[in-house]
Amino acid sequence: MTPQAPAGVRDRTALRLLAAEPAVMLAAGRALLLQVAHPKIAQGVADHSDLRERPLDRLFGTLDFLTIVAFGTDEEARRLGDGLRRLHDRITGPGYSGNDPELQAWVNATLTDAALYVYEEILRRPSGDLGAAYVDQARYVAEVLGCPADAQPADREEFRRYFDGMVASLEVSDAGREVMREVLWSRKLRWLWPAMWLNRFITAGLLPEPVRVQYGLPWGPRRDRVLWFLLRTGAFSYRLVPGRLRRAGVPLVLWRSRRRIARKAERARRTRPQPSSE
Repeated sequence: MTPQAPAGVRDRTALRLLAAEPAVMLAAGRALLLQVAHPKIAQGVADHSDLRERPLDRLFGTLDFLTIVAFGTDEEARRLGDGLRRLHDRITGPGYSGNDPELQAWVNATLTDAALYVYEEILRRPSGDLGAAYVDQARYVAEVLGCPADAQPADREEFRRYFDGMVASLEVSDAGREVMREVLWSRKLRWLWPAMWLNRFITAGLLPEPVRVQYGLPWGPRRDRVLWFLLRTGAFSYRLVPGRLRRAGVPLVLWRSRRRIARKAERARRTRPQPSSE
Protein backbone atom coordinates (compact mmCIF):
# COMPACT_ATOMS: atom_id res chain seq x y z
CA MET A 1 0.00 0.00 0.00
CA THR A 2 1.36 3.41 -0.97
CA PRO A 3 1.78 5.78 1.99
CA GLN A 4 -0.41 8.85 1.99
CA ALA A 5 0.96 12.35 1.70
CA PRO A 6 0.55 14.72 4.65
CA ALA A 7 -2.57 16.87 4.80
CA GLY A 8 -0.51 20.05 4.90
CA VAL A 9 2.47 21.84 6.34
CA ARG A 10 2.45 24.53 9.01
CA ASP A 11 5.16 26.77 7.65
CA ARG A 12 6.86 27.08 4.27
CA THR A 13 8.48 30.47 4.80
CA ALA A 14 12.10 29.32 4.49
CA LEU A 15 11.25 26.84 1.73
CA ARG A 16 9.60 29.59 -0.29
CA LEU A 17 12.32 32.14 0.37
CA LEU A 18 15.11 30.00 -1.07
CA ALA A 19 12.96 28.43 -3.79
CA ALA A 20 12.09 31.93 -5.04
CA GLU A 21 15.75 32.81 -5.66
CA PRO A 22 16.46 32.39 -9.41
CA ALA A 23 20.12 31.72 -8.59
CA VAL A 24 19.31 28.28 -7.13
CA MET A 25 18.96 27.01 -10.71
CA LEU A 26 22.75 27.23 -11.00
CA ALA A 27 22.99 24.01 -9.00
CA ALA A 28 20.18 22.14 -10.81
CA GLY A 29 22.70 20.07 -12.77
CA ARG A 30 24.64 19.29 -9.58
CA ALA A 31 21.44 17.98 -7.98
CA LEU A 32 20.46 15.85 -10.98
CA LEU A 33 23.87 14.25 -11.44
CA LEU A 34 24.13 13.52 -7.71
CA GLN A 35 20.75 11.81 -7.96
CA VAL A 36 21.73 9.53 -10.84
CA ALA A 37 25.11 8.86 -9.24
CA HIS A 38 23.01 6.48 -7.12
CA PRO A 39 22.95 3.28 -9.22
CA LYS A 40 19.31 2.44 -8.45
CA ILE A 41 18.06 5.88 -9.43
CA ALA A 42 20.19 5.85 -12.58
CA GLN A 43 18.76 2.49 -13.61
CA GLY A 44 15.22 3.66 -12.98
CA VAL A 45 15.79 6.74 -15.14
CA ALA A 46 17.43 4.68 -17.88
CA ASP A 47 14.60 2.11 -17.88
CA HIS A 48 11.57 4.36 -17.57
CA SER A 49 12.34 8.01 -18.39
CA ASP A 50 11.86 9.67 -21.79
CA LEU A 51 14.61 12.13 -20.93
CA ARG A 52 16.41 11.39 -24.20
CA GLU A 53 13.44 12.25 -26.41
CA ARG A 54 11.80 15.00 -24.32
CA PRO A 55 14.47 16.66 -22.17
CA LEU A 56 12.66 19.98 -21.78
CA ASP A 57 9.40 18.27 -20.83
CA ARG A 58 11.24 16.40 -18.07
CA LEU A 59 12.84 19.64 -16.87
CA PHE A 60 9.55 21.55 -16.80
CA GLY A 61 7.79 18.63 -15.12
CA THR A 62 10.28 18.70 -12.26
CA LEU A 63 10.11 22.48 -11.98
CA ASP A 64 6.30 22.42 -12.00
CA PHE A 65 6.25 19.90 -9.15
CA LEU A 66 8.69 21.91 -7.04
CA THR A 67 6.83 25.15 -7.77
CA ILE A 68 3.45 23.75 -6.73
CA VAL A 69 4.82 22.15 -3.57
CA ALA A 70 6.61 25.33 -2.53
CA PHE A 71 4.12 28.00 -3.58
CA GLY A 72 0.81 26.29 -4.33
CA THR A 73 -1.92 25.32 -1.93
CA ASP A 74 -1.80 22.24 0.27
CA GLU A 75 -4.63 20.74 -1.80
CA GLU A 76 -2.74 21.29 -5.06
CA ALA A 77 0.37 19.65 -3.59
CA ARG A 78 -1.71 16.71 -2.35
CA ARG A 79 -3.36 16.13 -5.74
CA LEU A 80 -0.05 16.38 -7.58
CA GLY A 81 1.59 14.03 -5.09
CA ASP A 82 -1.22 11.50 -5.51
CA GLY A 83 -0.73 11.49 -9.28
CA LEU A 84 3.04 11.16 -9.06
CA ARG A 85 2.83 8.30 -6.59
CA ARG A 86 0.53 6.43 -8.97
CA LEU A 87 3.06 7.06 -11.74
CA HIS A 88 5.91 5.88 -9.52
CA ASP A 89 4.00 2.67 -8.80
CA ARG A 90 4.86 1.67 -12.38
CA ILE A 91 8.54 2.56 -12.04
CA THR A 92 9.96 -0.72 -10.82
CA GLY A 93 12.83 -2.95 -11.81
CA PRO A 94 15.56 -5.17 -10.39
CA GLY A 95 16.38 -3.71 -6.98
CA TYR A 96 14.56 -0.39 -7.33
CA SER A 97 11.13 1.18 -6.98
CA GLY A 98 9.94 4.70 -7.67
CA ASN A 99 8.22 4.80 -4.29
CA ASP A 100 11.24 3.59 -2.28
CA PRO A 101 11.57 6.01 0.69
CA GLU A 102 15.35 5.59 0.68
CA LEU A 103 15.61 6.78 -2.91
CA GLN A 104 13.05 9.55 -2.39
CA ALA A 105 15.02 10.82 0.60
CA TRP A 106 18.22 10.99 -1.47
CA VAL A 107 16.55 12.80 -4.37
CA ASN A 108 15.11 15.37 -1.99
CA ALA A 109 18.44 15.72 -0.19
CA THR A 110 20.15 16.67 -3.46
CA LEU A 111 17.55 19.38 -4.06
CA THR A 112 17.89 20.68 -0.50
CA ASP A 113 21.67 20.70 -0.82
CA ALA A 114 21.51 22.54 -4.16
CA ALA A 115 19.59 25.49 -2.69
CA LEU A 116 21.84 25.71 0.37
CA TYR A 117 24.98 25.36 -1.76
CA VAL A 118 24.03 28.32 -3.95
CA TYR A 119 22.94 30.42 -0.98
CA GLU A 120 26.03 29.75 1.12
CA GLU A 121 28.86 28.99 -1.32
CA ILE A 122 27.98 31.07 -4.38
CA LEU A 123 26.01 33.98 -2.93
CA ARG A 124 28.20 33.74 0.20
CA ARG A 125 25.41 34.37 2.64
CA PRO A 126 25.43 32.69 6.06
CA SER A 127 22.20 30.75 6.38
CA GLY A 128 22.10 30.27 10.16
CA ASP A 129 18.54 29.79 11.39
CA LEU A 130 17.25 30.12 7.82
CA GLY A 131 19.29 27.10 6.74
CA ALA A 132 18.05 25.02 9.68
CA ALA A 133 14.45 26.01 8.93
CA TYR A 134 14.94 25.27 5.23
CA VAL A 135 16.21 21.73 5.90
CA ASP A 136 13.21 21.11 8.16
CA GLN A 137 10.63 22.52 5.75
CA ALA A 138 12.18 20.99 2.62
CA ARG A 139 11.29 17.55 3.98
CA TYR A 140 7.74 18.39 2.92
CA VAL A 141 8.76 17.99 -0.74
CA ALA A 142 9.49 14.29 -0.22
CA GLU A 143 6.56 13.84 2.17
CA VAL A 144 4.19 14.91 -0.61
CA LEU A 145 5.46 11.88 -2.55
CA GLY A 146 4.83 9.60 0.40
CA CYS A 147 8.29 9.56 1.98
CA PRO A 148 7.84 9.49 5.77
CA ALA A 149 9.40 12.31 7.75
CA ASP A 150 11.36 9.82 9.86
CA ALA A 151 13.03 8.45 6.71
CA GLN A 152 14.70 11.85 6.20
CA PRO A 153 17.33 13.71 8.24
CA ALA A 154 15.69 15.37 11.22
CA ASP A 155 17.77 18.57 11.40
CA ARG A 156 20.62 20.50 9.78
CA GLU A 157 23.42 18.57 11.51
CA GLU A 158 21.92 15.19 10.69
CA PHE A 159 21.31 16.34 7.11
CA ARG A 160 24.98 17.27 6.66
CA ARG A 161 26.17 13.92 8.04
CA TYR A 162 23.69 12.07 5.83
CA PHE A 163 24.58 14.03 2.69
CA ASP A 164 28.35 13.77 3.14
CA GLY A 165 28.07 10.05 3.91
CA MET A 166 25.97 9.45 0.80
CA VAL A 167 28.38 11.38 -1.45
CA ALA A 168 31.29 9.31 -0.10
CA SER A 169 29.41 6.06 -0.80
CA LEU A 170 28.16 6.80 -4.32
CA GLU A 171 29.38 4.57 -7.13
CA VAL A 172 28.47 5.92 -10.56
CA SER A 173 27.26 3.14 -12.84
CA ASP A 174 27.35 2.85 -16.62
CA ALA A 175 23.65 3.77 -16.60
CA GLY A 176 24.48 6.88 -14.58
CA ARG A 177 27.16 7.93 -17.05
CA GLU A 178 24.73 7.42 -19.93
CA VAL A 179 22.13 9.61 -18.23
CA MET A 180 24.84 12.21 -17.60
CA ARG A 181 25.67 12.29 -21.32
CA GLU A 182 22.00 12.68 -22.23
CA VAL A 183 21.70 15.59 -19.79
CA LEU A 184 24.90 17.46 -20.64
CA TRP A 185 25.11 16.64 -24.37
CA SER A 186 21.45 16.27 -25.31
CA ARG A 187 21.08 15.85 -29.07
CA LYS A 188 17.56 17.25 -28.89
CA LEU A 189 18.91 20.53 -27.50
CA ARG A 190 21.79 21.12 -29.89
CA TRP A 191 20.14 24.37 -30.97
CA LEU A 192 20.82 25.63 -27.43
CA TRP A 193 24.54 24.85 -27.67
CA PRO A 194 25.84 28.04 -25.93
CA ALA A 195 23.55 27.43 -22.95
CA MET A 196 24.39 23.71 -23.00
CA TRP A 197 28.12 24.46 -22.96
CA LEU A 198 27.69 26.83 -20.00
CA ASN A 199 25.53 24.28 -18.18
CA ARG A 200 28.20 21.58 -18.66
CA PHE A 201 30.90 23.89 -17.38
CA ILE A 202 28.97 24.97 -14.27
CA THR A 203 27.63 21.50 -13.49
CA ALA A 204 31.04 19.83 -13.75
CA GLY A 205 32.62 22.48 -11.56
CA LEU A 206 29.97 22.31 -8.84
CA LEU A 207 30.00 18.53 -8.48
CA PRO A 208 31.91 17.05 -5.52
CA GLU A 209 35.27 15.97 -6.89
CA PRO A 210 34.90 12.20 -6.22
CA VAL A 211 31.62 12.14 -8.14
CA ARG A 212 32.99 14.30 -10.96
CA VAL A 213 35.93 11.92 -11.36
CA GLN A 214 33.61 8.90 -11.52
CA TYR A 215 31.60 10.58 -14.27
CA GLY A 216 34.82 11.18 -16.19
CA LEU A 217 34.21 14.92 -16.51
CA PRO A 218 37.43 16.84 -17.22
CA TRP A 219 38.40 19.53 -14.72
CA GLY A 220 41.45 21.25 -13.31
CA PRO A 221 42.73 24.28 -11.36
CA ARG A 222 42.50 26.69 -14.30
CA ARG A 223 38.87 25.79 -15.04
CA ASP A 224 38.10 26.05 -11.35
CA ARG A 225 39.56 29.57 -11.15
CA VAL A 226 37.58 30.69 -14.21
CA LEU A 227 34.34 29.20 -12.89
CA TRP A 228 34.58 30.80 -9.47
CA PHE A 229 35.64 34.15 -10.91
CA LEU A 230 32.47 34.12 -13.03
CA LEU A 231 30.30 32.95 -10.13
CA ARG A 232 31.68 35.50 -7.67
CA THR A 233 31.35 38.32 -10.21
CA GLY A 234 27.81 37.29 -11.06
CA ALA A 235 26.89 36.90 -7.39
CA PHE A 236 28.09 40.43 -6.64
CA SER A 237 25.80 41.86 -9.32
CA TYR A 238 22.96 39.55 -8.28
CA ARG A 239 23.09 40.76 -4.67
CA LEU A 240 22.73 44.37 -5.85
CA VAL A 241 19.20 43.57 -7.04
CA PRO A 242 16.67 43.93 -4.18
CA GLY A 243 15.32 40.58 -3.00
CA ARG A 244 11.73 41.61 -3.60
CA LEU A 245 12.56 42.35 -7.24
CA ARG A 246 14.53 39.10 -7.68
CA ARG A 247 11.55 37.12 -6.41
CA ALA A 248 8.92 39.13 -8.29
CA GLY A 249 8.51 36.46 -10.95
CA VAL A 250 7.14 33.82 -8.58
CA PRO A 251 3.43 34.52 -9.30
CA LEU A 252 4.07 34.20 -13.06
CA VAL A 253 6.04 30.96 -12.59
CA LEU A 254 3.26 29.54 -10.42
CA TRP A 255 0.64 30.53 -13.01
CA ARG A 256 2.62 28.84 -15.80
CA SER A 257 3.09 25.67 -13.74
CA ARG A 258 -0.63 25.49 -13.00
CA ARG A 259 -1.44 25.92 -16.70
CA ARG A 260 0.99 23.20 -17.79
CA ILE A 261 -0.32 20.78 -15.17
CA ALA A 262 -3.93 21.52 -16.16
CA ARG A 263 -3.14 20.94 -19.84
CA LYS A 264 -1.44 17.63 -19.07
CA ALA A 265 -4.45 16.53 -17.02
CA GLU A 266 -6.80 17.50 -19.85
CA ARG A 267 -4.72 15.58 -22.44
CA ALA A 268 -4.67 12.55 -20.16
CA ARG A 269 -8.44 12.77 -19.71
CA ARG A 270 -9.03 12.93 -23.47
CA THR A 271 -6.80 9.95 -24.22
CA ARG A 272 -8.14 7.82 -21.35
CA PRO A 273 -10.17 4.85 -22.67
CA GLN A 274 -13.88 5.47 -22.22
CA PRO A 275 -15.96 2.81 -20.45
CA SER A 276 -18.07 0.67 -22.74
CA SER A 277 -21.80 1.49 -22.81
CA GLU A 278 -22.71 -2.16 -23.37
